[in-house]
Amino acid sequence: MAMNALMLSSSREGNTDYLAHAIEYIKPLTTHAKKWVFIPYAGVSVDYDKYLSMVTEGLAPLNIDVSSIHQYSDPKQAIKDADGILVGGGNTFQLLNELYRYDLIHLINEQVSNGKPYIGWSAGSNITGLSIRTTNDMPIVEPASFTGLKLLPFQLNPHYTNYQAPGHNGETRAQRLLEFTLVDPITPVIGIQEGTALWRRGDTLTLVGDKEAYLFHGKQQEVVIAVGSDLSSYLD
Repeated sequence: MAMNALMLSSSREGNTDYLAHAIEYIKPLTTHAKKWVFIPYAGVSVDYDKYLSMVTEGLAPLNIDVSSIHQYSDPKQAIKDADGILVGGGNTFQLLNELYRYDLIHLINEQVSNGKPYIGWSAGSNITGLSIRTTNDMPIVEPASFTGLKLLPFQLNPHYTNYQAPGHNGETRAQRLLEFTLVDPITPVIGIQEGTALWRRGDTLTLVGDKEAYLFHGKQQEVVIAVGSDLSSYLD
């Protein structure tokens, strides 16, 4: 079966309810997948049970069954038994740290590569790239590796914005991603804005939503990717 993975930039767009803006994007992945396992490991500042409640309430219109991996004694079996995998946002370093601690990286890659639907948002999208080297998060823990799930053969930067607050003299997001491309000119980075997503279906990759994305690759900096673009060439 072909890969079916949705990488949402965020859990909200503006003042929308939790995951409300993404229901229309998520729904096609739930047509045949009704039993989902949620991975809350990125939620450092939120109780896992509370996090699960937020997700189940947000996805209630889809009539799917969602349980959390922390409720199972065997995380690997929970992933194997589920029809689909949900990975929430929070701190990307903590998320990846826990995935390595429970030895889930290769299993998730294998399951999703074999057709099990995957939906991630924020940190849950960040880990789908080659690595988390372009995350916006603070490295509050040191994972065994920065290597991600490799569902996408490039770097992903969710929540992309190049806004700079008046009087703030720190680097902008574009400047930080420029630093990455100077150190690693070979690897592309795609920044996706709030309310948008990348949807991979087999060998196709689509920018979903009504906002453009941005490419950073070598000397190409903040190159506009039009709404609805076919990004399949980036899968080569």
